[in-house]
This record gives sequence, structure tokens and C-alpha cells, in this order.
Amino acid sequence: MSNTNVKKVRTSDLELKDRLVAINRVTKVTKGGRTFTFSAIVVVGNENGVVGYGLGKASEVTSAIAKGVEDAKKNLVKIPVINGTIPHKQEMRYSGSEVMIRPAAPGTGIIAGGAMRAVLESVGVKNVLAKSKGSSNPHNLVKATVGALCELRDARSVAQVRGISMNKVFNG
Repeated sequence: MSNTNVKKVRTSDLELKDRLVAINRVTKVTKGGRTFTFSAIVVVGNENGVVGYGLGKASEVTSAIAKGVEDAKKNLVKIPVINGTIPHKQEMRYSGSEVMIRPAAPGTGIIAGGAMRAVLESVGVKNVLAKSKGSSNPHNLVKATVGALCELRDARSVAQVRGISMNKVFNG
């Protein structure tokens, strides 16, 4: 996500919805016995092009989720969504997870699994084809999906970077 076209978003004027992607119980063995803690990965978004993810760790599930939501609100990014789908095909790899997302025709719906579905629903994409290859680790899948979405560019930003008109972008 070290792309220059990633736009950070302020949380003050957004109505964000959070989705729990995965929760893990972590065990630490001490001389007093086993200590259980929980780690939760959460995705938040306004279903209108803004999304963020966060990780929360605590000794209780509800606290871990709350911390994850707070962390996710600090990492919001703006994603171009055009007519309920994405502008173009994109692939991204994060650690062992590889994702591929493609725009789809209206009425297709979100064809994606688990962690990817949560991210795409939070962004507000209505029609998309997605495939995850490699590791199905929810943490890496969420990071790869958000990374792929951050790499997307709409026609207006392409025209602006190239210093040409919108008409010239499409007609060459």
C-alpha cells in the first residue's frame, strides 16, 4: 500500500459499519497455567468507497473487537467505485495470500469468499468477481484485498496524472 494515489480519510463525518472478519484465541503458557487472549481482525467502511481494517488484541472478545474497530478507523482509505463495481482488474499479493478482483456486470453480485467478501461489502462494491489464491489466512487476505483496492485508479485520476483530458484517455 505504498502507492501515491491512496487517499487517507477523516472519520469525523462518516457513518461507518464494522464487520468482524476473524477471531483467534491465543494461548500463552505461564508457570501459573494457561492464559487465553483473543485477537480480532475487523473491517470498517461506509459502503460508499471508504474502507479500513484493524487488529485488536485483548483478554476478552468484546474488548478485542472494540480495539480492532478503533484501529481500523485510523487506517481508512478512499477507493474508486464506479456504478457499483471497480474500474479495472487488479491483482495483489501479501505474504502467502494472492487476490484477483475483476469488475462485473450489474446483477452479478459479490462473488468472493470470506475475508474478501467482508472487505468488498464494506467498500460498497455491488458487482465484482474475486478469487483468492494461496494462503487463506484471514489477516493476509484482508491486507491483500485492501492493497489491491488501493491500487485501483479511475479515469479522472489517470487523466490528471497524465495531464490530458478525460476524452483523450478513452479515445487515445
